Amino acid sequence: MVGAAAGAKTVIRRLTQAAPDLLVDARRLADALAYLQRFSASPTGTTRLAYSDQDLAARVWLVDRLVELGLNVSVDLGGNLIGRRVGTDASLPPLLLGSHIDSVPEGGSFDGQVGSMGALEVFATLVDADHTTRHPLEFVVWANEEGGKTGSRAIAGEVRPAELDLMTASGYTIGEGTHRLGGDLSDLGAAIRSPASIAAYLELHIEQGFVLDRRGLDIGVVEGIVGIKRWTLTVNGFANHAGTTPMDQRQDAMVAAAQMITSVQRVALELPGRHVATVGRLQAEPGAPNVIPGRVTFSLEIRDLEMRKIDQVFQAIEREARQIADETATTVDVEQFYESRAAPTAPRLRDLIEREAVRLDLKPLRMPSGAGHDAQSVALLAPVGMIFVPSLDGISHSPLESTTPAQVEAGSNVLLRTLLALDDERA
Repeated sequence: MVGAAAGAKTVIRRLTQAAPDLLVDARRLADALAYLQRFSASPTGTTRLAYSDQDLAARVWLVDRLVELGLNVSVDLGGNLIGRRVGTDASLPPLLLGSHIDSVPEGGSFDGQVGSMGALEVFATLVDADHTTRHPLEFVVWANEEGGKTGSRAIAGEVRPAELDLMTASGYTIGEGTHRLGGDLSDLGAAIRSPASIAAYLELHIEQGFVLDRRGLDIGVVEGIVGIKRWTLTVNGFANHAGTTPMDQRQDAMVAAAQMITSVQRVALELPGRHVATVGRLQAEPGAPNVIPGRVTFSLEIRDLEMRKIDQVFQAIEREARQIADETATTVDVEQFYESRAAPTAPRLRDLIEREAVRLDLKPLRMPSGAGHDAQSVALLAPVGMIFVPSLDGISHSPLESTTPAQVEAGSNVLLRTLLALDDERA
């Protein structure tokens, strides 16, 4: 019995003493990130649309890498690619780390990809060191992050049945695309994970803003991720001949829509706070240059760290839109089609990330995330922590997106050290 206790102490000592000395292999990490960039439909930046052939090919390459590392690889019902590594304590739920590899059309080569390759390098570093964590570990590549965080929202029970028929940029519906990846969302309830199945989630990501870059800082310690709501506004007027209908007798849906869009900007600026409101899509019907538009549809997106504030901004915009409709002899229909709830990160994970960054002689800053991430869906199930690295000039979703190899290395080391510190915490 004494011998067994001494052996257990030796194992614990090895886990706690060996872990802080580990660092990622910077060259291997850079090579993996560069290799991933090959899976693109465009010669500049990255076009790897969710569910596309490029997405599938990149996942096949990743599966081979995960198998080489000795991980048990699977695809869950949401289409998320998962590689699992056992821990020394089978009673513990896994620690998850990962990001996404899909991109926007003509996007950059760092958004999501830095976090995915950083997580892959963490696993490779642990395997090289023959270091086994107490918790099981899961490497995760989430499905369709850029098209609405489908994979992460699926495990949180937030995907709605109507979403499965939505067409994505790759030409597949979400339902079809998920099936292409090896998932199946025909039973949304079956895709939900239990909170007891996740101990915590860590995600490394580029900032997608200019705060870190302009201030010369190394690491962003994310305090929370903004909530997002999206609506479709449909303005109905009366289509008529553009040459024969007098200006004062028109029911021009485009004129009404233009005024509504202008009011979005004005209302968002007038209300105090850090919210943002955007109209990013506009379509006129019948769409001919010699016909007064009879119907115009446009999107409205509002983001804030507080869902209550999103609703306040929306209500003010909706009041303006209905007043404009009355004044222009048109009508407006408003339909919400998307919601991603705001998610604060776990305070203890913020503390660990900040502590490990300082121990690595890096300069951290606590900050909010204005962009949505898969972590906010996982936050409905488990504690989450996010690590930001700088994005040159704050550029994102562009071929000009850039983060230096040294910055990627620094963020990956913080990810590794935070994971090990979290794993070593005693309940």
